[in-house]
Amino acid sequence: GKGILAVDESTNTCGKRLASIGVENTEENRQAYRGMLFTTEGLGKYISGAILFEETLFQDHADGESMVAKLEKQGIVPGIKVDKGISPYNDSEEVITGGLEDLNERCAEYAALGAKFTKWRAVIKIGNGIPTQECIDANMKALADYAKIVQNNSMVPMVEPEVLMDGDHSVQSCFEATAKCLKTLFSMLNANDVSLKGTILKPNMVVSGTEAPMQASVSEVAELTLKVLKENVPSDLAGIAFLSGGQSDLLATEHLDAMNKLGKLPWPLSFSYGRALQQAALKSWLGQGENTLSAQEAFSHRAKMNRLAALGKWAEDLEG
Repeated sequence: GKGILAVDESTNTCGKRLASIGVENTEENRQAYRGMLFTTEGLGKYISGAILFEETLFQDHADGESMVAKLEKQGIVPGIKVDKGISPYNDSEEVITGGLEDLNERCAEYAALGAKFTKWRAVIKIGNGIPTQECIDANMKALADYAKIVQNNSMVPMVEPEVLMDGDHSVQSCFEATAKCLKTLFSMLNANDVSLKGTILKPNMVVSGTEAPMQASVSEVAELTLKVLKENVPSDLAGIAFLSGGQSDLLATEHLDAMNKLGKLPWPLSFSYGRALQQAALKSWLGQGENTLSAQEAFSHRAKMNRLAALGKWAEDLEG
């Protein structure tokens, strides 16, 4: 039932989070915020791994101990985001993720610093005539090339083919795009001789576009997401840890719980949330040291609720 904390926001994205609570985007403030999360008492009961941004992997906590050591003390495995972000694909509105050219050298360095797993995110947009199969192929090939390099460096690759929620598309459009991505991804992974037993999938859930006039219900999201996984994901994959992708804290928990209540699956279905785990803590913290405990309590509660959801044991009345 444990999940993975995604705290790998780039300096720019972390700055947006801090700006939302009126806190300046300095290294000291990023250090204070992430240090607050990592020293939450008992966090290891709900979280088994944390995806870090490169800055954090090299960083020390304010008390002088490394951030990696803070996680390891809680029994949390440190991982790292290794892609270098997105750029336009073929001068279109579609995008491709970069970072392969020096990945082998960086992986050796990250492993020496204590990272045990890695993450690479491919971004797939739904819109007028997109995604194209050509763009899906290019992104999934990059994911497969990345995964092989990571396994060659004795770390576990987390592959993240994210079909974005942005837009007014239907839940069916999301299902179709997700199916194409997963089918292509596993074909590419197999062609690259990537061990699926040593690979984690971090997919989107099958949801309606954020601006869609008709929003799929919780049960519909759960059923369609399981359907797309069962039809396209091999059973020997190590595990699946969903991204939250802009869902609200509560909805991300509710969707995960609904899937796990639907019965036995070939893989554990867990969570690898960023905003959906951190948002309540961020709002409670506000950059003030005296708010540390209340922020940690909010964070711990959210992590606990998602662990229950990963076991199919969450209920709305536990939220109080």
